[in-house]
Amino acid sequence: MKEAFTLTHLTKHLWINGQWKETKAYYELHAPYDQKLIAKVAKATPSHVKEAMDGAHTAASIMRAMPAFERAGILAKVALLLQDRREELAKLCATEAGKPIRAARAEIDRTVTTYQFAAEEAKRIYGETIPMDAAPGGSNRLGMTWREPLGIVVAITPFNFPFNLVAHKLGPAFAAGNTVVLKPANQTPLSALAIAELFHEAGLPAGALQVLTGSGRELSDELLRDERVRKVTFTGSPEVGKAIKAKAGLRKVTLELGSNSALIVEPDTNIPNLIERCVEGAFSYAGQVCISLQRIYVHEQVYEAFCELFITQTAKLRVGNPLEEQTDISAMIHADELERIEAWVQEAVAQGARIGYGGQRDGSTWEPTVLLNVTPDMNVSCKETFAPVVSIVKYRDLDEAIALTNNSAFGLNIGIYTNNIDRAFYAARALEAGAVIINDIPTFRLDHMPYGGVKDSGYGREGVKYAVEEMTELKFVSIRLNT
Repeated sequence: MKEAFTLTHLTKHLWINGQWKETKAYYELHAPYDQKLIAKVAKATPSHVKEAMDGAHTAASIMRAMPAFERAGILAKVALLLQDRREELAKLCATEAGKPIRAARAEIDRTVTTYQFAAEEAKRIYGETIPMDAAPGGSNRLGMTWREPLGIVVAITPFNFPFNLVAHKLGPAFAAGNTVVLKPANQTPLSALAIAELFHEAGLPAGALQVLTGSGRELSDELLRDERVRKVTFTGSPEVGKAIKAKAGLRKVTLELGSNSALIVEPDTNIPNLIERCVEGAFSYAGQVCISLQRIYVHEQVYEAFCELFITQTAKLRVGNPLEEQTDISAMIHADELERIEAWVQEAVAQGARIGYGGQRDGSTWEPTVLLNVTPDMNVSCKETFAPVVSIVKYRDLDEAIALTNNSAFGLNIGIYTNNIDRAFYAARALEAGAVIINDIPTFRLDHMPYGGVKDSGYGREGVKYAVEEMTELKFVSIRLNT
């Protein structure tokens, strides 16, 4: 089983009904950093989607009948297998996603935690009793609720956290007793296929997890057309998310669609103590994180000091090969993304922004870039950069900072640093976001906290417990007593 993870096995098939499924067409998968050929990966067709759906439908009755302790045991076993194979899976992640190896190890560790949380949640899917006699006509009746699995869940995942974001789909789905048809990102299929093998080894019934690789554009309509699909959970762009929601009809949908996350820095904060954390939030994984720190609003009293320290810390970052231990920033996922961010930075400079640091492309990487004098209408501010580019903007008072922060189509995570608890909670109530992180960067996330946004940042919530709720249906049962 371990041998299948090695990059010497260059042909990867579909995973359907607990077996490898060969296809007629395969595409070449190249490493983002050096364009080395990693694998040839199967391209699914509509007929494969139909086969996967049939298998998932059959397995749904098995998963629905499976006791909670067995579902929990499978999830816990996957967590243990991940721990055992941490280093090889981290290297796999670093290679196919271009993620620095230290960050890849951290992702595997988080993925272990996510599946552990899912195992725990499988055993505490509670209902409640309803006081029926609280209403006239309810005397001599009992009322209760419980949660039931939905059935087939379609999960569509992005490249940037190929293990942990998959875990946030699979873990809650299996904890609740569902089956999953998974479509991973084109650039990171190997991690999804590796996880499929781990679930197979852990005892997941055949058909409960199907992995279809290939073009999302070619498969998305087929995935959504099947009426047996009861929920779609998607992480990706707002454009695709809106299209999915329009096609989903009455089925449940969870959409995590990105952001241009902001941080407010109040003048009462100890600036030197937060610089390293802010740099980490802006440039981790080359900024290719939905809650990457993109906009920093700094009070005019501490603006100059903040900028100087931030740029000094940024200059210490090392750009290079993701498999080298000292690398902080590596390749962007695709050449098209490099061209896009280069155009946006050049456009911002032409419109009056100033480069405080960086701003250069080097092969497959983009230098960590600090922009000053940025205005809200520039693409680097009002859109999602998804790149190692951050803007630092001066403000006069907290209300102005809140207004600047809210002047966005997005609202995922927002951070504020302040030592004044009243101002912290004033901001928390006024900021338009799914989460407000006080005295830390908006990039902060733990895998059991509710996670999701407002506005164009999405719909619904992840975080294992909350995802389980969204992957179940609430049923009410009433009994009339003969007393």
